[in-house]
Amino acid sequence: MRQYLDLLRHITENGAMKTDRTGTGTQSVFGYQMRFDLAEGFPLLTTKKMFLRGIIEELIWFLNGDSNLRYLAERGVHIWDSWPYQAYLKKTKQPVPESGSEEWNSGLKAFLEQIKTDDAFAKEYGELGPIYGYQWRSWPTPDGRHIDQIAQVIEQLKNTPDSRRMIVSAWNVADIDEMAKAGLPPCHCLFQFYVADGKLSCQLYQRSCDTFLGVPFNIASYALLTMMMAQVCDLEVGEFVWTGGDVHLYNNHREQVVFQLSREPLALPTMKLNPAVRSIFDFKVEDCTLENYQSHDAIKAPVAV
Repeated sequence: MRQYLDLLRHITENGAMKTDRTGTGTQSVFGYQMRFDLAEGFPLLTTKKMFLRGIIEELIWFLNGDSNLRYLAERGVHIWDSWPYQAYLKKTKQPVPESGSEEWNSGLKAFLEQIKTDDAFAKEYGELGPIYGYQWRSWPTPDGRHIDQIAQVIEQLKNTPDSRRMIVSAWNVADIDEMAKAGLPPCHCLFQFYVADGKLSCQLYQRSCDTFLGVPFNIASYALLTMMMAQVCDLEVGEFVWTGGDVHLYNNHREQVVFQLSREPLALPTMKLNPAVRSIFDFKVEDCTLENYQSHDAIKAPVAV
């Protein structure tokens, strides 16, 4: 994935220094696009080892319309842990340790165990608000109805594939404050599908892009979603197009970025989906098989909370 390494170089060479919500500081550019031909391989980073199972579980969590942390906690997926844990500490008027410290980690471990075992606790402190899964599957309307945007797009892909309205939005302006209480307002906030020559392509618009930690996950997640949608709609795969708004590197990721840029990318792996799955809502982790994945070792970096 030289496209991604080119993005890292572009930010380090051209980015402006900016403050941010977390107080960490970033180097940022505005507006960037990468294109991935999904027929050439699955766009999973090879210059550092990626946690693919976590990417798949999170996508299934979204497609289930779920917005509670318990599903991910039970499966050992920790992508979302930091924000609801921080919100819990603030709501219960407890001191908030430095993220990543021994005190933070031990407290987070206890928090997640209670999320998994205590129904009332999970309901109160594991609920992340009307985030991605809720908006994708149950967008509320002023007259009290709820729209399943994913099911709606599936119908369009099957019946009106030339439509220019095959869009799923997570950016519900009325719900932004609620999303921010225990989670985050949607970073990957809108995606559109496009069919030409029997091939399905998808373009994502991501308003805020943590380029070192988040973007590689987002690329793989939406590439996989595109493949799933293509399969259930009897289409071939086309391109995944990633478009970023505020595309940034956190200041505490600088050493990791330099290290990653010193590595040579390896050949892309292949993703195989279970052909028996015919509904987008029926996919399980075991239906997704990655073949020939070779990568350099993982590179750890702190999450800016």
